[in-house]
Amino acid sequence: MNAPLRRAEIDLDAYRANLDLVREWMDPVELMAIMKADAYGHGLEPIALAAVDAGIRWIGVLTVPAALRLRSIGVSEDVHLFTWQHDPALDFRDAIDSAVDLGVSNVPELQRVIDAVDQRPARVHLGFDSGLHRDGATPETWPALVSLALDAQRAGRIEVVAAYTHLAESSDQDDTDAVALFDAAVERADDLGLDIPTEHVAASLAGLERKEFRKDMVRMGANLFGIPGADGVSAADLGLEPVMTLTASVAKTKRVPVDTGVSYDYTYRTTTETTLALVPVGYADGVPRLAQGRIEVAIAGKRYPIAGRVAMDQFLVDVGDDDVRTGDAVVLFGTGEHDEMTVLEWGEALGTIGEEIVCRIGARVPREYQGHSVEGHVAEYLRGER
Repeated sequence: MNAPLRRAEIDLDAYRANLDLVREWMDPVELMAIMKADAYGHGLEPIALAAVDAGIRWIGVLTVPAALRLRSIGVSEDVHLFTWQHDPALDFRDAIDSAVDLGVSNVPELQRVIDAVDQRPARVHLGFDSGLHRDGATPETWPALVSLALDAQRAGRIEVVAAYTHLAESSDQDDTDAVALFDAAVERADDLGLDIPTEHVAASLAGLERKEFRKDMVRMGANLFGIPGADGVSAADLGLEPVMTLTASVAKTKRVPVDTGVSYDYTYRTTTETTLALVPVGYADGVPRLAQGRIEVAIAGKRYPIAGRVAMDQFLVDVGDDDVRTGDAVVLFGTGEHDEMTVLEWGEALGTIGEEIVCRIGARVPREYQGHSVEGHVAEYLRGER
């Protein structure tokens, strides 16, 4: 049976199962499903609609344009959409009018939000820098941010929804120290007269490993896609299911003699007469050039190494004397149930993390949604009805 040229199969039932499992772990703490980077490369709209159908009421999408995309396809205001990375030139008016939650971390940014308020108060989360040093107000600038937020809330311009931070996850002690800094910042806000109703601190790894850091809500991303972040821990170890399977088809086969140079620079030479199979996926699709000699793909349940340089649009595998034919299915990574590598194994082999692998899968690789969860709002969206 011929397989598609290339595709990423997205198992929405697996995503739903992961949601249910993580919610059970976090109970009674609220779960925010993180969907930045186009839902980790899985497709924002179908993933978000599947989460909404599953009862998720908090979604994190990084940017205002991504949040407005979700509002435009019918994600109602019953679902809180949290954003925290803002274009310096962004007019916040549409976000405020669409009840998009805005993470802010400095006085000028908050002032821009206040100035954009028209018909309704802006929903604001105050960001605190507890040591990661990417975002958030420092301990020195925090009082000024809190004071401006307090004045704006009293004037009816904003609603302070939450305070948040992000942990470096460098060590248990570093994270403990960071949470202590955050707790002191919240206490300082209270001293200044600002009541903060919700606190969120922990993301996927800390949310699993440090129960005391869960506060009122935990932000979960990679775990929901079956990509655990703990060293040496597989998805199966936690009962999570990988959501993406990357497949292709053999485009061509070629019989070549011994000592044949393969692909650019002849970094691979055949050691016997053999068959080369061409797989039409390359670094433009997210397969790194470093994959040569590190990654094996599965054909009919058997693994074969990538032979030679990965090119922009294709790579070769050496299948020896096996009966591999044009059109045969190739599994690059998946659940591991059929002896293929998992995305976590790809990350380990390439010296990175699974999240980077799935986020790199390019737009020209079609996403195909599968499972019983392709119903309701998801089915309407895929049919073009939302």
